[in-house]
Amino acid sequence: MDYRRTYIKGLFALPAGTATVAYGWVKTRRDSKGISFVQINDGSCFKDLQVIVNEGTIDAETLKKITTGACVRFDGVIVDSPAAGQAVEMQASGVELFGPADPLSYPLQKKGATMEFLREIAHLRARGNTFGAVYRVRNEAAWAVHKFFQDRGFLYLNTPIITASDAEGAGAMFQVTTAVETAHGEYKLRTNEAAQDFFGKPAFLTVSGQLEAETVALGMTNVYTFGPTFRAENSSTSRHLAEFWMVEPEMAFCDIEGNMNLAEEFLREVIGHLLTKSEEDLAFFNQRIEPQLLATLKHVVDSSFERMGYGEAIKMLEQSGETFEFPVHWGVDLQSEHERWLTEVKVGRPVILTDYPKEIKAFYMRQNDDGKTVRAMDVLAPRIGEIIGGSQREERLDVLESRIQELGLPMEAYWWYLDLRRFGSAPHSGFGLGFERLLMYCTGMKNIRDVIPFHRTPGHAEF
Repeated sequence: MDYRRTYIKGLFALPAGTATVAYGWVKTRRDSKGISFVQINDGSCFKDLQVIVNEGTIDAETLKKITTGACVRFDGVIVDSPAAGQAVEMQASGVELFGPADPLSYPLQKKGATMEFLREIAHLRARGNTFGAVYRVRNEAAWAVHKFFQDRGFLYLNTPIITASDAEGAGAMFQVTTAVETAHGEYKLRTNEAAQDFFGKPAFLTVSGQLEAETVALGMTNVYTFGPTFRAENSSTSRHLAEFWMVEPEMAFCDIEGNMNLAEEFLREVIGHLLTKSEEDLAFFNQRIEPQLLATLKHVVDSSFERMGYGEAIKMLEQSGETFEFPVHWGVDLQSEHERWLTEVKVGRPVILTDYPKEIKAFYMRQNDDGKTVRAMDVLAPRIGEIIGGSQREERLDVLESRIQELGLPMEAYWWYLDLRRFGSAPHSGFGLGFERLLMYCTGMKNIRDVIPFHRTPGHAEF
């Protein structure tokens, strides 16, 4: 056995008469008049391979064990298929059963299993149609992200998972410490002195790689990070995770206009890549998960994004005649219902909003001359709302110091960040995209827990 074998995806391209082997897990087996029809899949493509087993080809006891969930290898020949929807199938000449699956206890035997139930068996759900498709699209999207930036000369950067800085200034961070001991289910402090802790100071799981990425961009010009981030928000909504992946480019000598251009180009290219490379999986999502998904994605690829200021958007919302759950006025942070109205009802395509009130944005965003707004930008997409958030960064030392003090953040924690403004400061910009949010958009999946293999949410850290 070798990984360099032909996978099921490749078997469909073989000409009839080719002797070969097929490895995979059994989806179904049905018997009819001396013939067994076995559907197997190895995850390489959406389509199952149908294997025809004539009576007497395989001993009866082994055939009984080839049930849903069993892991097998079939020897046989590729033949033309008379069945609709498949050009070829395999005529079996032998089988090796690697691992049976008891049909009475195998969880994926259940018909009509809910998404909630499948999350409880996340270690097995990759074998189903829906999650096999999700993971293939996730893989293809990750490749498209790297390709986009590599084709443009960006440097791929690995930023730390453990940090002493709060990039968002919101305080929703997981602390990393060895000062807590557990015994018999009880927690107790070993020390209450930060200097005696592992890092000698308070340390946390990162909420963003942005600040560290800025340090390298201000020396290497264009960089991007693509890695895990963490938010200790006690939220159980369908759009929030405690651990998720972020794509974060940072660009020196780039203002807010250049930042918006890159964000628009990025979304259109990554989605276009999926439409081309994940056609079969997206067709499944379009049919079974989100009607009009393909039309929506193609519309994004083919449309220019509308650009407007935050103030203009607020006026539109106030004059919309809609009754929103969250009232709208200048100074509020827009909610998903507002973002979707703008993109789906008012404009009919993605929207990039700019110039937000500084009170609702992070400390590092460049202040406008009006003293009230910052050069922030959010990319809003139909059906999901915000999908990208970014800004031109504040490059002026005195303004940045003033903003940190204004927000009551510890100046000493950002000494190195301020050094970037002391020594060779430059205009620079960047944005962040939640990878799982993008996957929700591209697959139509309704819960963010279903586009990551193992979700981390309040009260849940299984597998």
